[in-house]
Amino acid sequence: MAQLEKNTEADIVLANPRGFCAGVDRAIIIVEQALEKFGAPIYVRNEVVHNKFVVDELREKGAIFIKDLDVIPKGSTVIFSAHGVSKAIRAEAEARGLTAFDATCPLVTKVHIEVSKMRKNEMEIVMIGHKGHPEVEGTMGQSEEGMYLVETPEDAEKLEVKDVNKLAYVTQTTLSMDDAAQVIQALKHKFPAIQGPKSDDICYATQNRQDAVKIMAKDCDLVIIVGSPNSSNSNRLREVAENQGVEAYMVDNASFLKPKWLTNKKKVGVSAGASAPEVLVKEVIIALQQLGAQNVSELEGVIESVLFKLPKDLTSAKKK
Repeated sequence: MAQLEKNTEADIVLANPRGFCAGVDRAIIIVEQALEKFGAPIYVRNEVVHNKFVVDELREKGAIFIKDLDVIPKGSTVIFSAHGVSKAIRAEAEARGLTAFDATCPLVTKVHIEVSKMRKNEMEIVMIGHKGHPEVEGTMGQSEEGMYLVETPEDAEKLEVKDVNKLAYVTQTTLSMDDAAQVIQALKHKFPAIQGPKSDDICYATQNRQDAVKIMAKDCDLVIIVGSPNSSNSNRLREVAENQGVEAYMVDNASFLKPKWLTNKKKVGVSAGASAPEVLVKEVIIALQQLGAQNVSELEGVIESVLFKLPKDLTSAKKK
């Protein structure tokens, strides 16, 4: 960053937990191990996680990010992103003779399994999520029919289904807990018999990061969230802070900071989405200090000890 005129004497407070979750760690390691074992290029369907810094680093190592499988040469290796894929994509990969490794977050896989069980019981399913998000497309693609997508309480009120007594819902794992609760309430009002999953679909990391931002924002007059624009969970963190009545912005990296944001601010809270590496947080802190920010402290928070195993077919594969 260029030399900046000091614009604040605010203190910096770091949310805890923040940044990488177990599912993101696992997805990145899968791509790196595939590159190490099989050599470049390794094809990845969609961005393996929604962070530009991470994707650019993997691209430099030899990963090629694609949308359509038909651009991949026969016999190549493909990795499915952390967001999951439809059954049709899996079938297409097999039909094209591709070696596929699955980096789908296990908590997304849990939702896929729920959908399969519900459909076997002849339930129709309401998916609560954001249209066009790859996780939503993957989950909706677990069944060829019997699924509906809703984004808002208004969508829920307008929804018409075949049998109100055989209806269930699942949610995208990276939603705002508060927003999801409003949609679920609307669904239960419209369809009193609707059934939910046995346990909350919104993942532990999403919940923990949103809770941490809520706590942090109460004592701040500015919140900065580190995350790429297409990261759902990062966008939700910014919204959580704004819903606390605090001015909040999301930045892909430190270069996106604007000095005017810090004018007359006393305490700046910083957090990061589950797909944003800590190195970007450190760069944001340095940039804030260049703008005059003072002491840096870290709030206490939930200690995350979740670890997800790598796919056995990858760990047992031999190097080429």
